[in-house]
Amino acid sequence: MKRSYVSDLKPNQKVLLKGWIHEIRDLAKLKFLLLRDNSGIVQCVVKDEKIPVSDLTLESVVEIKGKVKKAKVRAELARSDIELEVSEMEILNKAEKLPIQVNEKTTITELPRRLDYRSLDIRKPKIKAIFKIQSALLEGMKNYLDNNGFIQIFTPCIIGVPSESGSEVFEVNYYGKKAFLRQDPQLHRQLTILGGIEKLYDLGPSWRAEKSHTTRHISEHRTCAVELAFIESEKDTMRIEEQLIVSSIKNVLSKCKDELKLLGVQIKVPKTPFPELKFPEIYAILKKEGKDIYGQDPDTEAEKILWAYVKKKYNADFYFFSGFPHKIKPFYVMEGYPNPEWAKSVDLNFKGMEMSSGGQREHRYDKLIKNVEERGMPLKSVEWFTKFFKYGAPTHGGFAIGIERLTQVLLGLSNIREAVLFPRDTNRITP
Repeated sequence: MKRSYVSDLKPNQKVLLKGWIHEIRDLAKLKFLLLRDNSGIVQCVVKDEKIPVSDLTLESVVEIKGKVKKAKVRAELARSDIELEVSEMEILNKAEKLPIQVNEKTTITELPRRLDYRSLDIRKPKIKAIFKIQSALLEGMKNYLDNNGFIQIFTPCIIGVPSESGSEVFEVNYYGKKAFLRQDPQLHRQLTILGGIEKLYDLGPSWRAEKSHTTRHISEHRTCAVELAFIESEKDTMRIEEQLIVSSIKNVLSKCKDELKLLGVQIKVPKTPFPELKFPEIYAILKKEGKDIYGQDPDTEAEKILWAYVKKKYNADFYFFSGFPHKIKPFYVMEGYPNPEWAKSVDLNFKGMEMSSGGQREHRYDKLIKNVEERGMPLKSVEWFTKFFKYGAPTHGGFAIGIERLTQVLLGLSNIREAVLFPRDTNRITP
């Protein structure tokens, strides 16, 4: 008999199911099991005393045969319309006593211990729902990009020199030479643009060795990074990013209704264009609220103030910051026109948290070298990158959206580690 899945069951079918035992209830002559597979949970009714229910433990892996019937008694978490009358059961792998609870009915396990036993933690329907939604977010992004002429590329995870600053990189031994895990393959994406691939996106991990012990920072994170050539200004990148977000959220709403309901989350497709707050006006807004940080990058407190301002004025969840002070941005960012004090740079924010950084890149070789010199960087350290701008570089720009942060804010998760299967931070490198 071919295996069936819980989500596909219909009354009067004879089926074979495989999965985990989520719950066991022994009511004298009748025994009720909740069987969980990748698609859902179904209540199984055991009447035959020969079926070895007494040998079962929670999370044991089983194979069950039976007939699907209309449900007489609704079980929490399980499908409400049907149940399975069990005719045969085989225990494929009996589970030992669990170190953490998987059904979480009586005790809510603290996050650090859950992460210690993450493979068990993921079995919880609510935890699995997070990653189904995250997958749908990415699928929505890819759908938009694939349908609009972008091609997916892969950039190196090991680099010979730090891409931004040497203080936040992980050093690795590369055949006896010093190398680094990438902070962000921004420069390699730009070189790919110079290579004639005009519209690209890059999905992959990056690493930052900053010692931040917060609910929004991790040492290893993933991004969806987009780069495109022949742009008129940084606003072209903003329009692409808006549509990327809209496509991703539409896909979640289309494919993850049950998961959103399970998590108790309501989301809506944002209106476009997203509001845009510009520097230096941003500093004036902050100063009115008693936060005078002229010339600096907005910190967490400033982001919260600006989020309240946007919510009140525009009633929007997604919004852009643009025109940062050029001196605080990386050397590859283009200066503004007519005032070079401000950069053609853009951050996307979502409910008070930065989701991405991007904008227009500097494509002129002389200006690029000037930026390097002004930041006190050795020209030799970036020559591998800058030299290609001598040979014809188009205007270009892009952005990189943090996948885990987007998931965290969209679902209202209290800690970004909830949005990572196996988080890596200052204290955790296993499992």
